[in-house]
Amino acid sequence: MTEALSQIPLLQLFAGLAAGLALGLFHFATLHRVAALYVGGGSAPKALALQLGRFALLVAGLVLLALWGATALLAGAAGVMIGRAVVLRRNRSAA
Repeated sequence: MTEALSQIPLLQLFAGLAAGLALGLFHFATLHRVAALYVGGGSAPKALALQLGRFALLVAGLVLLALWGATALLAGAAGVMIGRAVVLRRNRSAA
C-alpha cells in the first residue's frame, strides 16, 4: 500500500509537467495570432475572443492542477514556462 502512495507525487510531477507544457505551447503560440489580429487591423471582437479563450484555458488548466495537488501545480507552472521558451525560440529563428 505504501509503495502505491509513494508513486503519486511522481505521477503528479510528470502529468503536471506534460499538461503545463501543452498549456504553455498553446497559450504562447496563439499569442502570435492575437498580436497579428490587433496589429494587422483584423477583427477586434475575434482578437478579444481569442485572447479571453487563451486565458480561460490557461486558468482552467492550472486550477485543475491545483486541485490535484501542489506538486502537479508547480510542475504545470514549470511546463508553461518551458512551453514559453520553446515558442519564443521557434519564433526567433523564424524571424
